[in-house]
Amino acid sequence: MDRLESDRMFVAVMETGSFTAAAERLGTSSGQASKLVSRLKNTLGVRLLSRTTRAVSPTEAGQAYFDRLRPLLEEFDNLDAAVRDASHAPRGRLRLTAPLTFGTMELVPALNAFAVDFPEIELDVSFSDRLVNLVDEGFDMAVRVGRADDSSMIARRLCDVRVVVIGSPAYLDRHGEPETPADLSRFDCILDTNFREPNRWPFRHPGGGVAQAQVGGRIRYSNAEACLTAAEAGLGLACVPAFIAGEALRARRMRQVLQPFETDPYTVHALYPHSRHLAAKLRVLVDFLVERYRGVPHWQQGW
Repeated sequence: MDRLESDRMFVAVMETGSFTAAAERLGTSSGQASKLVSRLKNTLGVRLLSRTTRAVSPTEAGQAYFDRLRPLLEEFDNLDAAVRDASHAPRGRLRLTAPLTFGTMELVPALNAFAVDFPEIELDVSFSDRLVNLVDEGFDMAVRVGRADDSSMIARRLCDVRVVVIGSPAYLDRHGEPETPADLSRFDCILDTNFREPNRWPFRHPGGGVAQAQVGGRIRYSNAEACLTAAEAGLGLACVPAFIAGEALRARRMRQVLQPFETDPYTVHALYPHSRHLAAKLRVLVDFLVERYRGVPHWQQGW
């Protein structure tokens, strides 16, 4: 068992690039992490890592050992999970990553309901708009909004998210409504700097495909909720996901504009690495989320 612990710690150090991060991932101290890797080095009789004050890098032998070891540990874990799953209720720790706003607003209630139904499963969730490497950073699953382009991952569709342009009734009464995306050039627009191109908003082209409108404004926020509050204050038009705007649209505090030009919705996916055996704890979570978001999402109803 000591050898297995040492092997796991070595893989974690290689994947995270530091003893401190590896220790945090495996729930121990950096001193214990160093001790386990030193024990492995003594057992094998070869130096596996080179350490400086700034970084940890593998030796040639260390890289070769890691390349052979990681798939063996994955196979061991798959075998262990298969045996456990056959005789026990789903249990264990799941590490998830999800985008900040969608995660805190919409995913958390679903995860809380899941936690009630599956009390033996621990949830460790990181909310960040950073694109996380699941394998290298030790995550079991990601929830992502947008295209699922990573062929190394399995993607399960959860739901769609419309992107809408909205304004307050008071603002629209003062300035009128844009009739085409090109009209946005004469309106104040609140820019979400989380967008890849904050000054270019996507729309459906009447002839098919996507067209982008150039927009401008004096307010730039890196958060869609903040953009919504600015629009509610009558400071301009905002382009936000429907799960942000849904409640304000239902309450008539906001109005959607340019609806005929609304672009295709983004898709929310659950992504997880390929594996011959999908652990029961992850399988039940994915199935739970697929069922939870089946049909038209609540945030897109009642406008």
